[in-house]
Amino acid sequence: KEDIEFYSVLRAIQALQDSDICIIIVDAERGLEAQDMSIISLANKYNKGIMIMVNKWDLIEKDTKTADTYKKAIYEKLGQMDWIPVIFTSVVKKQRIFQAVELAIKIYDNKEKKVTTSKLNEIILPEIERYPPPAIKGKYIKIKYITQIPSQVPTFAFFCNLPQYIKAPYERYLENKIRKHFDFEGVPIRLFFRKK
Repeated sequence: KEDIEFYSVLRAIQALQDSDICIIIVDAERGLEAQDMSIISLANKYNKGIMIMVNKWDLIEKDTKTADTYKKAIYEKLGQMDWIPVIFTSVVKKQRIFQAVELAIKIYDNKEKKVTTSKLNEIILPEIERYPPPAIKGKYIKIKYITQIPSQVPTFAFFCNLPQYIKAPYERYLENKIRKHFDFEGVPIRLFFRKK
């Protein structure tokens, strides 16, 4: 009499908690569904590396723009989780299976990546100077330095005079700059702002 769906969801959550990288397998004919989005959100919440593997790609009628259009639709659903890579595969036709495994390994390496404090400051501080945090109530926020702190997911501490005034859009800007310069594809990164 047990609810099979309930137990399969519990098992999926347990598998997710035990993993380093979550490969979300999406049926190409059905696209990214609500259940997939729930799993992706959970994986992000648990700080897992994430990739989306669109399977049965051989069954989709294609032209030169099909993959780009499909990817764009996925990224619209993902919103700010646009750091999650998408790969198109066909298990039956053995298309891009090894590339999928290689991508998972790359994501694992990204999750373990350490960036030195000197490199971080050398590259990110000029980006901050070019586009400083907006002043709030006439107060200017000055970010003094950045360091990566030990954690299960890449985590960066920004030391500044007024950490409480850093708003979400600026935090997103900083995250994008770190991703652009240091390639954290497939990995959630966390930023903290501390008083200096």
